[in-house]
Amino acid sequence: MESSNRAAEIGQFLASRRAKITPDQVGLPVYDAAKRRVPGLRRQEVATLAGLSVDYYTQIERGKVNSVSESVIDAIARALELDDAERSHLFDLHRNALISPQRRPRRAAKAVRPGVQALLDSYHGPAFVRNARHDLVAANRLGYAFYSPLYPDPLAPEVAKPVNFVRFCFLDPRAHDFYPDWDHMADNSVNLLRTDAGRDPYDRGISDLVGELSTRSEEFRTRWAKHNVRLHYTGTKNFHHPVVGDLAIDYETMPLPADPGLVLTFYTVQPATPSADAMALLGAWAATNIHPPAHADPALNVGD
Repeated sequence: MESSNRAAEIGQFLASRRAKITPDQVGLPVYDAAKRRVPGLRRQEVATLAGLSVDYYTQIERGKVNSVSESVIDAIARALELDDAERSHLFDLHRNALISPQRRPRRAAKAVRPGVQALLDSYHGPAFVRNARHDLVAANRLGYAFYSPLYPDPLAPEVAKPVNFVRFCFLDPRAHDFYPDWDHMADNSVNLLRTDAGRDPYDRGISDLVGELSTRSEEFRTRWAKHNVRLHYTGTKNFHHPVVGDLAIDYETMPLPADPGLVLTFYTVQPATPSADAMALLGAWAATNIHPPAHADPALNVGD
């Protein structure tokens, strides 16, 4: 992504956030409601709330951020009442707009290290690692069994060509069965991908995926244009697995600091519930039907 495009992302994001806030929400009087041409705050109103001149704020929305300090970004974030995810995203966009191509961040890891794979294999429930592009990079046996519907051959998942969660959600009709609340899952998928794209605008894999999905899916294109973002650490998801039926899954997600771009996720189910029974059945099915790919050569398990 070129520097000018990265700077433009800031303006597009800020415009999308101020469009979501009304003057009433931030305690501003409205004297000419019938004449307002924008659904949310005007630039002048954001500037006033942030303690900036309207000309200065307008330049920021136009992508001219080279001389903009973090304290100014913080003031804008407070004025727009950004949540934690939105605030982090804005700071990511600002920081990356100032980075020259020569100072490109460390490249993301392409696969998991042997120690991470051993951690996956030692876990009793489904566990997997994805990258910033949202490819399923590695998993344990139960993780591959859980996500077997995503693979062309569910019984022999291929590690050489990892499946992609976002592509599956928007381009595979089976996703509507696998995700009972498809709309919610679709929103989250796009919002998380937008968040990861903001962290590393140089990731060609993400930009290629966004281009592909924007061309092939109106549902994706509409959501991407909203510039919504999300943090994803813990919660509950609902699935309908074709082998064992409905499951309510609790998840814990954490980045792997030694492997930039890789995220580790563990799934659990509440004991003595239908989901626990379904997970036990999935484990029995996986033991005799799922053949995880052989682990890659350790020399290939690190980033460039």
